[in-house]
Amino acid sequence: MNYSSNPVPITLAHGDGIGPEIMCATLRMLEASGAPLDIETIEIGEKMYLSGNTSGIGSEAWDSLFRTRVFLKGPITTPFGGGYKSLNVTARITLGLFANIRPCISYSPFVFTRFPKMDVVIIRENEEDLYAGIEYRQTRQVYQTLKLVSEPGSEKIVRYAFEYARNNGRRKVTCLIKDNIMKVTDGLFHRVFDRVASEFPDIESDSMIIDIGTARLADSPDMFDVIVTQNLYGDIISDVAAQLSGSVGIGGSSNVGDKCAMFEAIHGSAPDLAGKDLANPSGLLLSAIMMLVHINLPGPAAALHNAWLKTLEDGIHTGDVFKTGMSRKRVGTQGFADAVIARLGQMPAQREAVTYAKQIKPIQPSDWNLRMASDTKTLAGVDIFLDYPNVKPNDLGVQLESLTVEGLKLVVVSNRGVKVYPNAFADTFCSDHWRCRFESTDKGSTIQYRKVLAQMESLSNAGLDCIKSENLYLFDGKAGYSLAQGQ
Repeated sequence: MNYSSNPVPITLAHGDGIGPEIMCATLRMLEASGAPLDIETIEIGEKMYLSGNTSGIGSEAWDSLFRTRVFLKGPITTPFGGGYKSLNVTARITLGLFANIRPCISYSPFVFTRFPKMDVVIIRENEEDLYAGIEYRQTRQVYQTLKLVSEPGSEKIVRYAFEYARNNGRRKVTCLIKDNIMKVTDGLFHRVFDRVASEFPDIESDSMIIDIGTARLADSPDMFDVIVTQNLYGDIISDVAAQLSGSVGIGGSSNVGDKCAMFEAIHGSAPDLAGKDLANPSGLLLSAIMMLVHINLPGPAAALHNAWLKTLEDGIHTGDVFKTGMSRKRVGTQGFADAVIARLGQMPAQREAVTYAKQIKPIQPSDWNLRMASDTKTLAGVDIFLDYPNVKPNDLGVQLESLTVEGLKLVVVSNRGVKVYPNAFADTFCSDHWRCRFESTDKGSTIQYRKVLAQMESLSNAGLDCIKSENLYLFDGKAGYSLAQGQ
């Protein structure tokens, strides 16, 4: 097939494990489709890690990515052990790829699934939350990771989800969240969702707590249409949904931002299957099809998608989806690619053929007028964290009372988030990590930062090990911090 268009530059990485095999198969299918691509190949992943590059990617690779702004990526292997950062997370944050889009669709009866009507798109926030990777060991017993959620970041992903639903004829967007527990961070995400939803009266909206939402997704996926959620929740439920649809091996994904986009299968590098011609290239192929749509090549995208559907319909399956009685022929990675290529130009008989329209104007986050907070911010106190083994909560509380500086008062001492002073239960288990909250004696008024420094100096001079502090702020008079459990 020949599509008259100037070649579109893209950056490509074969990846590790099964990556080179499925990328080879995908490239053969792309070439056969006639998609005009100008491919730049880069080295990333395990080889780069083991050469001493802890990020798994070099400067020349970054140069290519910032030049082409389109990345088709094979799965990579991150070595075990400390010091190695996730390349996926690094690429998403560095390139500003704030949205991860994962369609999870049933291909019944050609691929076995208990949910033949499933058609769910999961849109996951990609840059924030726990995946910022900010972690510390603070005491001998306690480790910490920071959950970062911003209002602009939340609005970008929520607005993208509603724009996606509108542009793709979807009827409903569901927010999955855990704001009954994380009232500050997840509470912000939920408030932003409700605010943005009010701007899209043509799209239904609802929200669920992530645990019951995941249970309902696993039991009745057809009740969902588009799901938008935070980074960790989205990572988990998208794999759940992909498996429900038939196989993680047929799951593709796109990661999009204002200026760049990355396309990858949702599965890992599966080193145990490497070199055996067993891996299913479908996930990477579907990701490549999403890439073709993104770069405005709808013709080859539709041709490949329909040929792929016809291959499934004809019972030509790789081992991960092969099922006796439903499949006709078991093939390997390259054999599957051969079957898809042989069916280019054909349409599925039992499913509606796929069509893609040339994009007139893709979603551009830079066009959005994101709400920026202008709340009045005042310093109201400080949480000081101590490393203090083998101390009883009441003894520590009494000691802290005697060390509290003028203008502040000790409000609560907590351990692992639970109040242990004053008036706590004696049976509460405690580690060596203590949060000590000091607030202004004039509640609601601002204090000078020198009071915070003075309080930390008072504790330090008494021989206490102050390992970190968190300032307590009011925004328009409302607390920007949570209470301890039991407070």
